[in-house]
Amino acid sequence: MDILFHYFPDLTDQQRLQFQLLAQEFRGWNERLNLIARTDVDNLAERHFLHSLGIAKVVQFAPGTSVLDVGTGGGLPGLPLAILFPEVEFHLVDSIGKKIRAVQDMAHALKLHNVTAEQTRAEQLRPKYDYVVSRAVARLATFYTWIEHRYKPSVDAATGLYYLKGGDLAEEIDESGLPATVYNLSDYFTEEFFETKKVVFVPNSLAKKR
Repeated sequence: MDILFHYFPDLTDQQRLQFQLLAQEFRGWNERLNLIARTDVDNLAERHFLHSLGIAKVVQFAPGTSVLDVGTGGGLPGLPLAILFPEVEFHLVDSIGKKIRAVQDMAHALKLHNVTAEQTRAEQLRPKYDYVVSRAVARLATFYTWIEHRYKPSVDAATGLYYLKGGDLAEEIDESGLPATVYNLSDYFTEEFFETKKVVFVPNSLAKKR
């Protein structure tokens, strides 16, 4: 976990303990469910937790707001972000029930009272959210159709989608026709893994410009 503490030095003692416990719980569940490739478990902190927290380098979720994590799988990026932002409500969804049960168990073990996890698809949801996050579950144009009606009206231009993707995204963004801003995670993290990793921000179309 040292890599997390290096890039996020202001974590409280409780948050540090929660990240250590998350690693322990995640490894246990991964042996049963293959939440991530077993060959990648040794890189859990860097390639999964820190990658998830890349979103926090480009946006600070406001206290009292809500975040939807679509296709959360084993709870990424939602669980690391929920530890980092304890005053923000997180709703983690995935279509695979056994993964959601693992996420629910991990959230309970960590006493993350700001997390709910549900087996469903984003298009079937009815609640509205301030932010949507996800780790590349589909091409941007396809993904956006699932979540474009999930936003609350807002006066904050920072509300919207924060999508973790990798590689050259110019064609994909052009295809989507969306007003996307791309942040390179290599600007924040020096490890080789992050050289091609990005956060794509698509603003909430309901946000009123100040």
